[in-house]
Parts: sequence; C-alpha cells; structure tokens
Amino acid sequence: MDHQGYQSPDGVRALVTGADGFIGSHLVEMLVSRGYTVRALAQYNSFNHWGWLEDVACKDAIEVVAGDVRDAHFCRHMMKDVDVVFHLAALIAIPYSYIAPDSYVDTNVRGTLNVCQAALDAGVKRVIHTSTSEVYGTARYVPIDEKHPLQPQSPYSASKIGADAIAQSFQNSFSLPLTVARPFNTYGPRQSARAVIPTIISQIASGKQRIELGDLSPTRDFNYVEDTCRGFIALAESDATVGEVINIGSNFEISIGDTLHLIRELMDSDIEVVHDDQRVRPANSEVFRLWCDNSKIHSLTGFKPEVDIRQGLARTIDWFTNPDNLRRYKTDIYNV
Repeated sequence: MDHQGYQSPDGVRALVTGADGFIGSHLVEMLVSRGYTVRALAQYNSFNHWGWLEDVACKDAIEVVAGDVRDAHFCRHMMKDVDVVFHLAALIAIPYSYIAPDSYVDTNVRGTLNVCQAALDAGVKRVIHTSTSEVYGTARYVPIDEKHPLQPQSPYSASKIGADAIAQSFQNSFSLPLTVARPFNTYGPRQSARAVIPTIISQIASGKQRIELGDLSPTRDFNYVEDTCRGFIALAESDATVGEVINIGSNFEISIGDTLHLIRELMDSDIEVVHDDQRVRPANSEVFRLWCDNSKIHSLTGFKPEVDIRQGLARTIDWFTNPDNLRRYKTDIYNV
C-alpha cells in the first residue's frame, strides 16, 4: 500500500499554528529538515517575541507571522498560498481552564472554526487538526482506541471536544480534507513547567531537597516530542488519513509515581516528595488512566514511535539541566 499523499515535501507550503509553543516549535524544525516551506504562527504580542521559535536553529529559514486564531480576518490573511495546515494553536492548561473557561472556548472552539473556514476558503489541500487524549477522560477500557467515548472532565477537554467536532463538521459538510490528530501526553525539551515531567526535572535540577507534586497514581501514555511530530507529518503525508480521527501514542502505560522514580534514577537524586493539594484536580475532573491504542496510525501510515521512555527522559533531562535552559523556569511557583 502506498501511504504517501505528498510524494515529496520539497516546495510544499506548510502553515503551523501554535508554532511558538512546545510541540509546534519542534514540528517547525522537523518540517524544515524534511524540505517543507514553513510559515509559523506566533501569538501576537507587543514585545515581538516569538516564544520557542526564538530558539530554533532554522529561524532564518521560516516565515514567522504574529497574530491570533481568535480573529477570523487574520486567519484568512495567514492562510494565503498554503498547501497544508498543522493546527496546534490552543490553550491547554487544565487548572487554568477551571478559572478561565471562556478563554478556552474562544481560542480552542472559535479559533478552530476560524482556521477551518479560512482553510476552506483558501483551497488548502490538507488540514491536520490537533486534538488531545484528554477528550477520552479516564479510560473505560484499555488500550484506548478512537472509538472510546468522549468525556468532558474539564473545561479544557470540553473545549477540545467542541473543537474536534467543529473540525470534523468541515470535513463532513464541505469536504475539507482534514484529519483529527489525537496525541497522548507529549514531553521533551521546551515543555511548560505546568506539566509533570518538567516539574519534576526542573525542581531536581534547581537543587531542591523536596519536590511538590499532586496525585502520583494516575497513568499516562508519554510520548517524546519528536515521535509526536513524526506522527503529525505521517498523517499529513498519507491520503488514507483524510476524514479520520487518529491517535498518536506509544501503547505504553506508566504511572506518575513510576515516572518520578525513573527520573530520580536517571538524575541520581534522592529528592523527597511532598503532597501539594493545589496540584490535585477535583475528583471528577482527574483523568486517572490513559493508555493509547496506536494500531490505527500504524496501519494507515506505517508510523511507530522510535524513542522509548528511558531514552526520551534522558534527552529531556539533558536539556533541562543546561543552566541556560533551566533559568527560563520559575521552579519556586506552581505554574498553572
């Protein structure tokens, strides 16, 4: 079976929304390395700061545009002369969604509407819309395949369920050639300290004797960021994925507690763990178990992850323990 939609990425014009973020900046680097012509959206700000795009080696090889997916006029502007869209722009912090749910609807739902409408109007050839494993909620069965029920256990996950539905409606109503990519928990260099792996590594690296964490019992399917990006590109380059919802994951489950122990081992640390109530989600909002069934992406594209959890954590630790990188993180505060 020939999985390739684009036989060669050379000259293919890709737009990455959310390119200034953790996953987006890595995706930009990988697309450039594969020969794509990349337009990268950084959220507009008066500092003219491009987020993590400031750190990518390929900065001079990409077109950076500043704007906001919440503005439909701007979305039409940024979509000109684009072949494929990787739509990653989103608000993603679950704790912040408890206190600012309006922002999540505006960015995630309305932003996705604007991106899809602009892509349709511009005649874009492929759209990869980014979902999240959080839409599944706590696993009712494992591993979780794409038929698993959706459970809005936080305002964030509810907004992503809404965004996914908007995206799929454009495929169904207007034949927009769209794929919903549903990555499980991505980690790696540049990740926000609101996530558990950077929280653990940065606190150990900063010399703390005690680490503050929430519940250690939930399980996750952690994926190194380069594998997640390879998954996005595999979906974009395959005609077989159009109109589909597709998980990107490792098919490997590990608890937060076991992840902590592995990081302590890799960093040769005996740091004490202290329970922090403010890091615990409300009982009905906590997603206790995530484990990805990745058979669909493998069967449609041949994709399989290449970096296991030990290798990925070692690379992540190497990055965070560089003083120039660590100083960007405020390890003394809880980052929602």
